Amino acid sequence: MEYRNLGRTGVKVSPLCLGCMMFGRKADEKLSMEIVDKAIDEGINFFDTANAYQRGISEEYLGKALKRNGKRDSVIIATKVHGMMKDNDPNAGGISRRHIIAQCDASLKRLQTEYIDIYQLHRPQSDIAIDESLRVFDDLIKSGKVRYIGTSTFAPWQVVNAIWVSKELGLNRFISEQPPYHLLDRRIERELFPVAQNFGLAILPWAPLAGGFLTGKYKRGKERPADSRFKDSNEWADHHFTEEAFKVLDVVEEIAKEKKCSSAQLALSWTIQKPEITSSIIGPKNLDQLIDNLGALKVKLTDEDNRRFDKVSMPGRTILSYYEVDFNYYKYR
Repeated sequence: MEYRNLGRTGVKVSPLCLGCMMFGRKADEKLSMEIVDKAIDEGINFFDTANAYQRGISEEYLGKALKRNGKRDSVIIATKVHGMMKDNDPNAGGISRRHIIAQCDASLKRLQTEYIDIYQLHRPQSDIAIDESLRVFDDLIKSGKVRYIGTSTFAPWQVVNAIWVSKELGLNRFISEQPPYHLLDRRIERELFPVAQNFGLAILPWAPLAGGFLTGKYKRGKERPADSRFKDSNEWADHHFTEEAFKVLDVVEEIAKEKKCSSAQLALSWTIQKPEITSSIIGPKNLDQLIDNLGALKVKLTDEDNRRFDKVSMPGRTILSYYEVDFNYYKYR
């Protein structure tokens, strides 16, 4: 395993990060522990979860797995705060001081750890000044409960603004951003890549397989698999099923066949071989998917492969019509 620096820090992380969103959703406690153990055995030392994933269950399963195998001090845990944790309570979500402090303590308890390596704002929130979140994050770092802080699905201007506010107030600053990034959506290449380079940010893409579309499980004109993420027709799912998207998938499948690897391995390899990418977040729901994803580390792309991708996948742009590019930079369901 070739480890990489986590942005401007000296922390080393694996180029694939095990996302735990499926823990408690598609993977029960036993299977979740098996996935964690296998990932560690294969050299993955980076795990990403969130308090909102099954309202704490994902964190609980990850914490139990690391407690059982005794590997907590050997791995990097990233978790997030923002999502609603209770119904009918307007203060049970968001990025206010009140909610962040309460949820940090709750996450520490669920994860069975004394500190969180990377604590992230899961989403921006326009009705709360960023300095409120930054001040409480700074307090958590000084208390020893948090080591580093980051963002998820922030527009580039929001990241830059937060870094400026941190500098003005003398606060600890964000060291990472988690954006959506894959062959169907390459918008972050336009502005976030330069921002990351200038400010030493780690970029940790989520959905590198476009919600499973780039695995090849979906076929033109055929019913969607019953156990798939996009099995039900809705606005967010349907925007993947365009001729432009299938043209990208055609090239993925062609090159994967030439390299004797799976389509998922090729699509993942495309992300982690970008010099701007620190670690891509995978979200396997079983051991077979995890093992297949790990194979991406052995796939090598050539300049000609990338030219073939660029002909159907527009650099710096998205072919997913659901997303709006301007003010609502990342529209996400």
